[in-house]
This record gives sequence, structure tokens and C-alpha cells, in this order.
Amino acid sequence: MNISFWEQDTYFNNIDVVIIGSGIVGLNAAFNLKKKHKKLKIAILERGMLPMGASSKNAGFACFGSVGELLDDLKNHSENEVFSLVEKRWKGLQRLRKNLGDKAIDFNDFGGYEVFESEQKFAVCDEKINYLNKHIAPIIGKKTVYKNADKQISGFGLGQVNHMIVNTAEGQIDTGKMMVALIAKVQELGIYIINNFEVKDVIDNKKNVTIHSANGITITCKRAIIATNGFAKQLLPDYPVNPARAQVLITHPIKNLKIKGCFHYDNGYYYFRNVGDRILFGGGRNLDLKTEATTEFGLTTLVQNKLEELLKNMILPNTKYDIDMRWSGIMGVGPQKKSIVKAVSKNVFCAVRMGGMGIAIGSLVGEEVADMVGGTL
Repeated sequence: MNISFWEQDTYFNNIDVVIIGSGIVGLNAAFNLKKKHKKLKIAILERGMLPMGASSKNAGFACFGSVGELLDDLKNHSENEVFSLVEKRWKGLQRLRKNLGDKAIDFNDFGGYEVFESEQKFAVCDEKINYLNKHIAPIIGKKTVYKNADKQISGFGLGQVNHMIVNTAEGQIDTGKMMVALIAKVQELGIYIINNFEVKDVIDNKKNVTIHSANGITITCKRAIIATNGFAKQLLPDYPVNPARAQVLITHPIKNLKIKGCFHYDNGYYYFRNVGDRILFGGGRNLDLKTEATTEFGLTTLVQNKLEELLKNMILPNTKYDIDMRWSGIMGVGPQKKSIVKAVSKNVFCAVRMGGMGIAIGSLVGEEVADMVGGTL
């Protein structure tokens, strides 16, 4: 690709920091770097027309963990690790709201609900409500976060749901509005976002960093931050970050929709919420984890059929509806839930592996890597 002198001189010369990925983490890293180091020239490189991955494709849950999810985490993580993650998620949500404002992201604290068909699974979770409340109360500043919500099941019109637990501190946002607000923030600071720029490799030359693109453009900068989350393996092949595709659908508006709030099912592998008077429903990657461990966007018959089955029988029984849109996003997951924020080499840093909690932790992770890089300049 040939570029002009003006393009080279304006966009690609004398760059201090290049951030690869214009999602929640990348934008927050740029925002925090520029606020603290106003003279820096920062460029964000994005492979897609819009932010790829999950930042603009997620369900918009302002959540930090349902009872089932947290108990599942405690099987593979220490108590300290799990509740430290909860604290980071909670603080990250507050930072997101403070940075952008509730109105800009359309934040609503409708609460979050975990629904159960299985008596056995519910019994295990119900027994641990007091335990979780005790540990989470100092973090949230609320004595009773989780409560039995069986009496609300009929009010939502749900089918096949025998029990329900409410998370009184959970909310929801408009993902699109959040990304527009974040992009506006960084552009106001004079940060360049260059779209349709796929990075092929990042080379640390000790004195600087060279970045090669798929279209033949080469950029030299002082520092680079890799914030590509679900696509991290392409630039960080040895790091424990794996792609995880999430498939989603949304209905057309439904007259007299009873459901309001965020809902989790099957330890968070399924999730649904109202978007105005529509239902957004996603998940099901646990049906075929191997196939869904991909960076390819797309839909599968297996997952979509299961989503339609649950939509018809559990979420909207006896309700007329039509599906409007379907899509997929790519998350970054791994053997540990904690994000990887570290120096890859002297001049290259990374902030990846959001574990499906980008909305909750993206603001803090971006700030963390910004402070790390800022301290070296």
C-alpha cells in the first residue's frame, strides 16, 4: 500500500506509544497515558473497521460474578484470588462509570439474576449465599448483595425456572454507547485511531519498536502495548490466552415484555437481558468448547438451535417474538481468570486475557498498563 508524504508525516512519524487494539483496554490505556503524559504522541492500531473482538459485541453486563460463577471459580482458584478479582471487577465498573458517566453509557441498575432448573445446583448455591455476602460486603459496601429471588420468577414470565438468586449490585449498559463515548474521549486528547490496520509482527529493537502491518506499512515507536485480548495468540503465541467465541442473538421489540435486568444460567455459560423491549441472548460455547476456541467470527447450528430452544421454552414461553439479528464476538480466556498485564520485553507490553469480563475490568487493566509504560518513558 502506498501512502502520501502527508499521511506518513501526520500519522506515522515520531510516535511515542503504539497501542494495538482499539477495544476497552486499548482505549483506556491511551486515555490514561495521555492524561498523565500530555506531550506523548499516541496511535491506536485497529485491525477492523470497528473495534474487533468483544468490546463492541458483548452483552453489556455490568457484572462481577454470579453465585454459580464464583463457586465455580473457587474450585480452581484460591479464596483470596477469587475475591481479589471481584474487587477488581467492582472497582473497574465504578471507574468506567466515573470516566464516562452513567448517561453516556446508559447504565441501569436493574439487578442481575441467576436462574436454576436443577434443584441440586440451586441447593449448592443457596447454601453459599451467606458465605459470599460476608466476603463481598466489604468490597461492595452493601451487607446483602445476593438474595433468594424465587418470588420474582412468575413476574418475569420465565418457564422451566424453579429457583432464582438476585445480585442486587449488578447493572447493565449500552455497549455501543460506551465505545462511542470512549473513542470520543481519546480523540479529544489528540490520539490517533487508525482502522483497518492489521499488525503482523512487533519487533523490539532495544532502542525502539518496529511494527509491520499486513498492508506493507512499517511503524517505528518508542513503546508498544498489545491489547488484542482474544486475538493475543497471533502476536503472543507463547502466552496462555486462548480465543473463545460467543454467539449472540437479539429479538425484535416485544410488546409488554416482562423481563428487566441481566440473567445468568448454567454458571454463566448462558446470559440474557432486556435491551429496551427486546431480549438479547447469548452463550452456549460449552456445548462445543473446541469449535468455539477460534478467532473466526461465525455462527453454528448447534449453538443457535440451543439458544432458540431456551429462548422459546425458558425465556419467552407463550410469547410471540421474532429474531432480528445474530452475531458473534471473540473473548480472551485462559487457565487463570486474572488478566495478564506485564512487560513482554524492554519496550513491548501487553494487557490481555479479560476472561469475558472486559466491561468490568477493562478500565482498570488499561490504566494499569498505562502506568507501567508511563513509568518507562
